[in-house]
Amino acid sequence: MENPLPRRAAANPTQYNIDAIAKLEQDALERRTATERVSDVITKLVGNVRFLMIQLLLIAGWCLVNLHIIPGLKPFDPLPFGVLALIISSESVFLTAFVLISQSRMARQAERRSHLDLQVSMLSEQELTTILQMLQKLCQHVGANVDSSKQEVQSFSKTTDVHKLASELEDKLPED
Repeated sequence: MENPLPRRAAANPTQYNIDAIAKLEQDALERRTATERVSDVITKLVGNVRFLMIQLLLIAGWCLVNLHIIPGLKPFDPLPFGVLALIISSESVFLTAFVLISQSRMARQAERRSHLDLQVSMLSEQELTTILQMLQKLCQHVGANVDSSKQEVQSFSKTTDVHKLASELEDKLPED
């Protein structure tokens, strides 16, 4: 029987897994639309302390000029700073949209990862069930005195009904 994993995976499974995950992440980044790429760049630029500090300095400077605290500079947006309010409000709308676009993309990516995790978990469960069934048959064949009648062994060697598990979990989890 041929090993389903490449030789490299058998030699160093950890590095193989790291490379596989990195490839999945790279593929996800390459699938982004132009809008999502722009949104991610803007979100990265504004989502840090440096941007916050620049905003604070600009607003403070605006206020200092328009409250006529800095001599020699003529106020151009008197109280209640209508132009400043318009600029900040417009900026907020655009930044919110860009952040939401990025979050939406990340949520889709997280959902794909979740589906992949579920698929791998289900395959692992199926493989383990098959191995347990084969081990029980092997023990019976060689006459090994293994108490396979134990309820725990019997329950683990049965195929798991994912729909039944999901339904039971849904029934027992608290509501939002």
